Amino acid sequence: MRTRSTALLLAGIMVGLSLIAAPVRAQSDEKTARPAGWDEYSHGNSTDPDYGVVFPQDEVNTLTITISPENWGAMLDDMTGLYGEFGTRQDGAGRQPMGGEWPAPGGEPPEDVAPPAMGERPAGAAPGQFAPGGEPPADMVPPGMGERPEGFAPPAMGERPGGMGAGGMALGTSQNPIWVAADIEFEGQTWTNVGIRFKGNSSLMSTWGSGTWKLPFKLDFDEFEDDYPEIKNQRFYGFKQLSFSSNWSDPSLLREKVTADIFREAGVPAAQTAFYAVYVDSGEGPLYFGLYTAVEVVDDTVIETQFADDSGNVYKPEGTGATFAAGTFNEASFDKETNQDEADYSDILALFDALHATTRTTDPAAWRSNLEAVFDVDGFLRWLAVNSIVQNWDTYGQMAHNYYLYTDPSTGLITWIPWDNNMALMAGMGGGDGGGREGRGGFGGELALGLDSVGSDWPLIRYLMDEPVYRALYDQYVAETITGAFEPARMAAIYQTLHGLIAPYVVGENGEQPGYTNLASAEAFETALTTLITHVSQRSSAAQQYLESRATAP
Repeated sequence: MRTRSTALLLAGIMVGLSLIAAPVRAQSDEKTARPAGWDEYSHGNSTDPDYGVVFPQDEVNTLTITISPENWGAMLDDMTGLYGEFGTRQDGAGRQPMGGEWPAPGGEPPEDVAPPAMGERPAGAAPGQFAPGGEPPADMVPPGMGERPEGFAPPAMGERPGGMGAGGMALGTSQNPIWVAADIEFEGQTWTNVGIRFKGNSSLMSTWGSGTWKLPFKLDFDEFEDDYPEIKNQRFYGFKQLSFSSNWSDPSLLREKVTADIFREAGVPAAQTAFYAVYVDSGEGPLYFGLYTAVEVVDDTVIETQFADDSGNVYKPEGTGATFAAGTFNEASFDKETNQDEADYSDILALFDALHATTRTTDPAAWRSNLEAVFDVDGFLRWLAVNSIVQNWDTYGQMAHNYYLYTDPSTGLITWIPWDNNMALMAGMGGGDGGGREGRGGFGGELALGLDSVGSDWPLIRYLMDEPVYRALYDQYVAETITGAFEPARMAAIYQTLHGLIAPYVVGENGEQPGYTNLASAEAFETALTTLITHVSQRSSAAQQYLESRATAP
């Protein structure tokens, strides 16, 4: 009896404990509730990236970003700490071309400065239209981007190895601005607690210094998932991150988009792009911040959709080591965007070793074979041909940045991926449209397509161009580019179509307004279209002349 009683007692205790524990288990097993309106297709991570929705090619998307006054203030305070007071141009001239500064859009400006009257869009208003208000002050003129304003000076250049010019821009800080949480509205749906931060180098510093609110930024849709578990693995139609270029220094607002499209058309991996009309509400209602170019993030979906295996190393090189000059390798110059917990740079070191091997001069066939075993040489030559024709002033060969490297595990090869193309498709650096500077890194004037002036401190160009096999491939890709991806009639039609698409969001009463634009005038926007069309014709002629000279060379 004692045994039976004891067993019954123990059984009762176990049942009681199970009843007590049941609610705890049920609570721990229950999934965190998703935010209202969550849809797995638009918000979850189980769907493939929808390029048709996020990167449409025949329309302008509209995005509204709502940031709490506290978070907006934190972003501005952080920027002030990084770059100084808003509206104080950092070019040594102390210029404030926008007429002054104020703490936030919609906030109270200083007594002697009145920002353009902007408020919530009236019902049914077209994108870019604001609530009625007064005319902006007559003396409030945005900084010029085609013709340089009086006192303008480009950002200082750093010391360049070999006296050539590879070091990169000295921007005063290498620290990224802070992330804060914001809500995103798009086509009637909302994404909550999305990470947002300002981004960029010279574009960010110069825009902030000029007192213009059209600042480039980046979104990360699950940046704050640890703080807000309900948004774990949140995506924007399959995209975790998006980058938004302000098209700084580009009066056409087309260069970032079109250049990436040209690269992909020519067989070079490059980000997808699309136009967005961006509104920001920091507590005073939505204000139109201008027309942006959304750019696909390389380590997010570019490697997922354009490579066979997306588990490899992504690098965003910058600085001395990013020139690949002999003896310059350092880990700091090869920022890892993936596999960051693994301090393994053997793929980059293998490229350095193969590139600078003595067999380059003693046994060229062996040198080529060893180089091609670690580096997608063909892809680089395609990039180099396109880049030389379109003229890109802010990338390898001029500056040691604005490209990515990806080591595809399926091939073992490092592949070159271009980035940040707002300084392409122009004959001169800095937004001007005059003649280039012959010899500056090999990309200045029409005769520079031969790249003869590029020195050994840019060995990926110099060494490959000195190798007859690779020079012949380069010439082949130059010819293919001007008859294909960069054919003048094709490009003129593209420029005209895109110009017409974005014009209502850029100029006119519904377009960008003073304080929220980089344009000097509506006329500058129209003139930029003609400049682009003229440029492609000139570059086609230059390429033909170069190829003819190569064909008749002894």
